[in-house]
Amino acid sequence: MRVIATAGHVDHGKSTLVRALTGMEPDRWAEERRRGMTIDLGFAWTTLPSGERIAFVDVPGHERFVTNMLAGVGPCPAVMFVVAADEGWRAQSAEHLAALDALGVRHGLAVITRADLADPEDALSQVRGHLEGTGLAGAESVVVSGRTRQGFPELKAALARLAAALPDADPREDIRLWIDRVFTVTGAGTVVTGTLTGGTLRIGDELDAGGRRVRIRGLQTLGEKADRVAATARVAVNLRGADRADLSRGMALTTPDAWMPAQVIDVRLSSGLNRRGEAVLHIGSAAVPAGLRFLGADTARLTLSRPLPLRTGDRGLVRDPGRREIVAGLRVLDVRPVPLRRRGAAAGRAAALDEMELPDFAALLRWHGLLTGRELTMMGCPPGGSPVAGDWYADPGHWSELGRRLTGHLSRRPPLDPGITVDAAAQLLGLPDRRLAEALVEAPLVVEGGRILPAGGALPPAVVTAVTRLAADLAERPFDAPTADRLAELGLTGRALAAALRSGAVISVGKHVVLLPDALDRAADILARLPAPFTASDARSALATSRRVAIPLLECLDAHGITRRTADDRRVCRPRR
Repeated sequence: MRVIATAGHVDHGKSTLVRALTGMEPDRWAEERRRGMTIDLGFAWTTLPSGERIAFVDVPGHERFVTNMLAGVGPCPAVMFVVAADEGWRAQSAEHLAALDALGVRHGLAVITRADLADPEDALSQVRGHLEGTGLAGAESVVVSGRTRQGFPELKAALARLAAALPDADPREDIRLWIDRVFTVTGAGTVVTGTLTGGTLRIGDELDAGGRRVRIRGLQTLGEKADRVAATARVAVNLRGADRADLSRGMALTTPDAWMPAQVIDVRLSSGLNRRGEAVLHIGSAAVPAGLRFLGADTARLTLSRPLPLRTGDRGLVRDPGRREIVAGLRVLDVRPVPLRRRGAAAGRAAALDEMELPDFAALLRWHGLLTGRELTMMGCPPGGSPVAGDWYADPGHWSELGRRLTGHLSRRPPLDPGITVDAAAQLLGLPDRRLAEALVEAPLVVEGGRILPAGGALPPAVVTAVTRLAADLAERPFDAPTADRLAELGLTGRALAAALRSGAVISVGKHVVLLPDALDRAADILARLPAPFTASDARSALATSRRVAIPLLECLDAHGITRRTADDRRVCRPRR
């Protein structure tokens, strides 16, 4: 299926043309039929002689209903632009063309209607002239009469060529269905309609609707029930989990956890702005009031009145709510921009946005420093390369700077406390995940026992002297650990002891029980020669030490898997590898 919107000045025959092509009444409301003009969006469909199915979104042409027009045109990939031969190019013709150009519509067909009422050549020349310089330049044109059916075979053939030229949608894309109509069906419940431009909907799928989880109860496309509908398509979705009052035009049904709700966005504009002010952002079927802040010659920051599911590269337009006219088209550049707090921040941000026409994942990383792959994908720029830790990706320059900051901090630490915990390093550097702090560690740094330390750092001379004196104390009786008082005499307390422990110069097997690094291996060799099983008293005697040392030493051997405690509170040595 191909979806095509109509466009053109009020009362130029858009609805008449759709009615003649499809045999369906696009004007849904009695008021529309009474007044003879479209007020809201209309929908109709047909099958061309080529076999291609075409769905039309018929939009109002009157200036008072331009918001409704934009809601219909926004999600559509193609347009049938209608100009009456007897009236020619008019005000809303120009406004509709400006909107289409701003929204990036590049596929279209120009139709001159009422050829039975006036010579169409003048209108045809006007249309071709106005289309020049826009995305619809060179669009095919057809002359028809809705009353006499003149030119209808040529129109259907042109529509078939237009449909064939449209790019195929990706049925695997994340869903973002902009809602253009909400109503209730007796016995079925809440139904929404929209133009599905990407992805596939299936009965039973769960979707997000403005933060509310809903489930697809039923699907229809072109009046037919379906179990699944793939883009591109006009679709009606029967939802479970939401009342009619919970939903409205301008909201979107999205794949859960696949979109980043954006309320502050940086954009590139099709024409320059130079003032702050209020504006209305039109994107998809949404029309959202927004505060506008000028950044550079063609860039601005919009603060939306409510969040929208947006991605980098999305197209929209800005209207002046006072003058009710289009100010500029826009492309979304960043859906989570950094705050502008410092003097000159706006100019700096403008310079960053001017790096390229449309950012890629590398540009987003330059702007943000660190992002997860999931965040990059949600923002519209799936990552390339390898993450630095877990799912985290980093800008190379920012990553190097973080490493320099970490190394510089450690170089300024006191000799007796040269390291920093991984969690403290993450806090110091403002990192959102401790794994990033660990990933930053490279020579000359190492991670030992949850701390980041200089690799191979020499102990201060006073600590080296203290360890040497301890070794002399333990030379004859290696398990006769010094008392707390003796450790104080040696100078092995507080930071000095911590430094010696971190360096591996000594080990601690219990409170105030400090031994040399080979104590566990030597104890294992001695205990292995005892008859098994042995008691704690047997071990104390064999090791020539006190109960103060023997008990925590045995518990340490248990913890290392060197010994095993039996049911009768004895121990056996495990086979050593």
